[in-house]
This record gives sequence, C-alpha cells and structure tokens, in this order.
Amino acid sequence: MEDLLEIWRKAYQIVPAQLAQMKKVSRAVTAFNTNIDAVVKISGKRLAELAQIVDLRPEDLVCTETFLHSPKDVVRGIIKCFINGIAEEWLCEDRNIYEWMAQNLGYDRLQMGGQAGIVANVLAVLGVKEVCAHTSSVPKLQAEQFLNSDNLVTVDKNGFVGKAYDMNCVEDEPLVHQIIEFARGDVFEFAGQKYVCPKANRFIATYDTANVELRINQGFIKYINKVGFDYMVLSGFHNLTQTRSGLEKIENTVPLVQKLKQDNPHGIIHLELASTQDKIIRKAILQKLAPIVDSVGLNEREALEAAEVLIPEKFTHWQKAELSAPLLLDVLRALKEQLHTPRVQLHFYGTYLTLQNKDFVIAPEANKRGMMLAATVAASKAGLGNIERPENLLWANGKSIGLSSADNMRALAELLHNPAFAENGVTEYFGADLIAVPTIIVENPKTLVGMGDTISSISLVGAR
Repeated sequence: MEDLLEIWRKAYQIVPAQLAQMKKVSRAVTAFNTNIDAVVKISGKRLAELAQIVDLRPEDLVCTETFLHSPKDVVRGIIKCFINGIAEEWLCEDRNIYEWMAQNLGYDRLQMGGQAGIVANVLAVLGVKEVCAHTSSVPKLQAEQFLNSDNLVTVDKNGFVGKAYDMNCVEDEPLVHQIIEFARGDVFEFAGQKYVCPKANRFIATYDTANVELRINQGFIKYINKVGFDYMVLSGFHNLTQTRSGLEKIENTVPLVQKLKQDNPHGIIHLELASTQDKIIRKAILQKLAPIVDSVGLNEREALEAAEVLIPEKFTHWQKAELSAPLLLDVLRALKEQLHTPRVQLHFYGTYLTLQNKDFVIAPEANKRGMMLAATVAASKAGLGNIERPENLLWANGKSIGLSSADNMRALAELLHNPAFAENGVTEYFGADLIAVPTIIVENPKTLVGMGDTISSISLVGAR
C-alpha cells in the first residue's frame, strides 16, 4: 500500500505546473444559477432542540416528499441527511418557511452560492483570463460574494458588462439559500435512539423566486453570442419544478444550448447535475439537455438518482448494494450509454472517474492532470474553508492520497483485471477511455459546499 501512495504522491507533483496552465484559457462562462448562501453548522444537540420545537414524531421521519411545506419538513430534511451522511436540496415556495429558517437557523457566514456563482469564483482565482458569470439578480449583497477580481465579470439585465464585484442593481432582490452543515461523528438523539452521522455533509433549503424559475438574463446571452467562449459550465436546472413550468423551460433552453454550440464549435459545454427532487424534471434534464452537451458531471448520489429515472431495473439492484468503487464504475458506464454524452465524470469519496469517447477533444492523460489539479484544489478548499486567494489553492499540494482512495484504485484494477490501472489510472473500458484518480482526503473538512462544482469545473477546464 505504501508503494501505491508514493506512486500517486509523485504523480501529483505535476499539479503546480498544471495550475499555471490555467492562465492560457481565454474565456469561461458560467450559467445559470447564482445566489447567496447563508451557511450554518448545526450540532446534533441543536437538531434535537429543533425536532422538539416543531413537535417532530418518529413517524415523521418516514417520508418520500422532498418539498418544504412546513418548518417540520425543514427539520426532517436535515435529520435525513444527518443520519445518512448525504447531501440533498429541498425547495420551498412559502416565504413564511424561509423566514422561520432565518429566525431559527440563522447563519455563521454568507458566501457565494449556486453552481454558476461558485464555479465563476473558482475559475477566476485559478487565473482564467476572463470569467463571465450569469446573474438573474445582482444587488450589492450578491455582487460582494464574487471575488474582487478584474477577470471576473457579469452582465446586468440592460446588457452592461462590468466587474462582478462592483455591480449594484438596487432594484434586484437578494436570493438567499440556507445551507445547513453537519459533522461526521456527531450524535443526534431522538425518541430514545442515538444516531451517529457517518459523513460530514449538508442539507440545502432553497427559497429562490428567480433561480427556481430559471430566469435567463438576455443581456448575458447577447454578450456571450458576441464574444464566444472556450468553456461553458451550465447548471441550475435542478431548481425547476413541474408546477412552475419547469418542463417548458427545459424545452426552451435546448435550442439556446444548441445555438451556443453551433456558434462556438471549439467551445466545450459542460452540464453539472445536482440533486433534483422532481423526478419528471430530473428525467427531462437527462434526456433533453445531457445528450446535447459535451460533458456531464455528477456525484454518487446524483448518479443513482439518474439511474432511478433512466434505468430503474438496475437502480433497484444498485440501491441495495454496497456503494463501492466497482459498483459506481458500473453505474457510470450504464449512465453514459443512456445519456449519449461524449464525456461523463463521476466524483465520490476518495476517487474521481471519467469515462469519455475515444475521440474526445481532451486526451486521457490531460484529463488525468486536470483531475489531479481538481483533487488538490478541492482538498485545499476542504482544509481551509475557502480558496478565495491564490496562495490557498495549493495548500494540499504534497499531501498523500487517502488510504481509502488507494483501496478504491486497487478494487478497480482488480475488477478490470489490469493491475497497472491502480498505478496509472488510464485504460480502455467498453470502447471508451476510462480515467481515474485517487484523491487527497481531508478529515473533518471546514466546508463541503460547492465541492462537486469545484471538482467538475477544474477537472475539465484544468485538463490541458
């Protein structure tokens, strides 16, 4: 095992040089969801107090509904994620519930929220020459969540392009999401039972009138049509619901994405998935948007959610099995066949997997370098809590991969009957290129918000 750890430690030495390559990227754009995250760390003790406040009963924990109709739903959503160590996002359409959360949960800090906003900050600090972020609402409070950096711009609804940090559309309403984080090993006691949180994670409660309706800023679209892009990272569709014409909005977005691809033949469009509670919307995203982009990113939970609506017969088996690296590779292969997307990346604890067409524009070795850069920056973010300053990016550089990461690589190599795969992470798999990297693991991370977005965007844009 020590030999494998040393092999990958040496492989990761390429990361500083790979980071320097980011400055060669001319323009990356991110769309469509940008908001403000109100982040609070909740303890098991406080969770028990909240359960008492809303008069939660044991039978209330059994639920399939994932919308927030009452404060009780907020608490049981947190409990579900706490007990299982998972991340979910539930939507709220009632301002009274949002105000209850603000009063009873509060926040420890405000930070950039929404995949588009988070990715924009990440790519800007990494040195991309220009990053343009889509905003549906950009009051001063939102603008101040952007990095104070000249290479990060946004466009207001009137088409004015300016430094994102300096924007101040006074008529716009701040869009605030509650991010409730919890720690691995914390204990929640309820109805005579003790529950130990198996993994640090978070529950997101979203009340957002603009992003829930996917309001697309036409000023942004006009600017992108004019200047073009090297990379576009799309996200935010998980906020849609059938009740708010979500299917129609996806249908309307398809020709927009197709036109962007047509006008930017050398640009790469990536779709970042998220936990989508409305299954009809989830299926539409996967069947209508995923096939027309170049790349898709998702985590293990999102992968299983995708399987649930695309290949339910396999999902029934997978959800009962142990969530191992070999199983997730099987999930990845099956999903790629369903999505017809040239490149799909799956990130999970300890390992990133990419499965891409043999003729994909980014070579496997370059993809591997991008994934190692992403793993280092993600570990730095977990260890420090933020990567807003360039000197924070390589905090994890030189640290060893985790033992469980090495175990995953060995398990994959055994499955593939390819011992060398554990050491080099590149092979052919069912006619496609498979790339895997073991990751640096930070115990007791200071934050996990936006981690998947960070991983996916850097893996792709950093693959040079």
